[in-house]
Amino acid sequence: METKKIIEDGRAFLGIEFGSTRIKAILIGADNEPIAQGGHEWENRLVDGVWTYTLDDIWGGLRSCYAELKKDVMDRYGVKLTKVGAMGFSAMMHGYLAFDAEDNLLVPFRTWRNTMTAEASAELTKLFGFNIPQRWSIAHLYQAILNGEEHLDKISYQTTLAGYVHWKLTGQKVLGIGEAAGMFPIDSKTFDFDEDMIAKFDELAASKGFNQKLRDIFPGVLLAGESAGFLTEEGAKLIDPDGDLEAGIPLCPPEGDAGTGMVATNSVKVRTGNVSAGTSVFAMIVMEDILSKCYEEIDMVTTPAGMPVAMVHCNNCTSDLNAWVGLFKEFADAMGMDADMDKIYGTLYNRALEGDADGGGILAYNYFSGEHITGFSEGRPMVVRRPDSKFNLANFMRVNLFTALGALKVGLDILLKNENVQIDKIYGHGGLFKTEGVGQRILAAAINSPVSVMATAGEGGAWGMALLAAFMMESGMSLDEFLENKVFKGAEGKEMSPVESDVIGFDKFIELYKKGLAIEAEAVKTM
Repeated sequence: METKKIIEDGRAFLGIEFGSTRIKAILIGADNEPIAQGGHEWENRLVDGVWTYTLDDIWGGLRSCYAELKKDVMDRYGVKLTKVGAMGFSAMMHGYLAFDAEDNLLVPFRTWRNTMTAEASAELTKLFGFNIPQRWSIAHLYQAILNGEEHLDKISYQTTLAGYVHWKLTGQKVLGIGEAAGMFPIDSKTFDFDEDMIAKFDELAASKGFNQKLRDIFPGVLLAGESAGFLTEEGAKLIDPDGDLEAGIPLCPPEGDAGTGMVATNSVKVRTGNVSAGTSVFAMIVMEDILSKCYEEIDMVTTPAGMPVAMVHCNNCTSDLNAWVGLFKEFADAMGMDADMDKIYGTLYNRALEGDADGGGILAYNYFSGEHITGFSEGRPMVVRRPDSKFNLANFMRVNLFTALGALKVGLDILLKNENVQIDKIYGHGGLFKTEGVGQRILAAAINSPVSVMATAGEGGAWGMALLAAFMMESGMSLDEFLENKVFKGAEGKEMSPVESDVIGFDKFIELYKKGLAIEAEAVKTM
């Protein structure tokens, strides 16, 4: 009854996130826990060599997701959802959405997945002395300039997916700082786009015939907690064509999925971080200071509160592990055994803890696709061993768990060993941590730091976005204080410290991993 009253009074908070394969909505109540949700499955498509979603995909998906949320609220509480205390939208970061003065989309949405900006990425990284990955929005813009694309002189506004949705719902051309950090480098002293780099870009772009100023076509930058406008009548109808959703709802700054992931894992404080490990894997470490130099393996972004974050992003994580587990399931079925996948995963993962610390001299690569951290544009999954390697099930599984984090460790070692970055706590979330205590222990060994796993981490970015909406209505506390005191108090999760023999073993494995990259390169060449 209390939850019903909160919904009726419009005191719940709503977060909606556009992920790569699913749009998800989470409604949270007085204790910041989810009380209802909705979802919509969607997929990007390859059109004329470009990975994209159409505008109809975006709005149709949003309406479907919200309708499911609305139905869930009615089914659970017998209440028609008409208003919330505040709301916010997040999405996969980066990419390219460019509009003319009449708000027409000039070219199909180019998502983060496109790898068509290598020339621009390399040139801008050199110009700025700051790593500009291919997926960043500024790389897409500059590549279009290098290509001499016809639409450039018509650009009036460029934004990201989260920024586009927010703009159409509120009329406000703004981004949260974490999302903005995936468009263009941020100055963490001014909490805005870096002015010196903007000047360098404008000068370079003008020399190529592009005369718009970046400030004129880019969104404004806001910090978590700042107001980002209100839902308009037109915006309300875009979400809920039934007309039940009321206009005037406050919106918080739109954020990227990296930022909402940090919020959902309570890792926005300096010297904390999170590792998301599923099909791909990435680590986000909140820094005390900026790096001493530019590393192509490290992306520098920010928390939603503007603190600098070092990000290590790897394309491959559990796909090859899942394939091997599937093979063992096939064997079990052939033997007439009745074993479900959870039991098989649990058995195999736990067996890995019985293996030799270094995996017995076995080497594996999980490269289903390329891996920029180690310099591969294509991948070939493989297992390699010497005749005298200790080839048994425990070592086999241990090495496949090691290699799931192999490229990540290569990148993180730059931070931990080259830059002496200090980490007090890392939060793990994603499929790798589903079997209790195994993926967590392997990650602790990889980074030689305690790793915590919380049950709430599974709620994901939509929950993180709802928390940012709730935070906007708070006063007198920082984002990390809000999360610590209002959301995660008493919910630290299960922490696991690194085992010294595991750390030594993983380090020994990673040396073999680096040497063996020549084998992977030869496989790409010959297979």
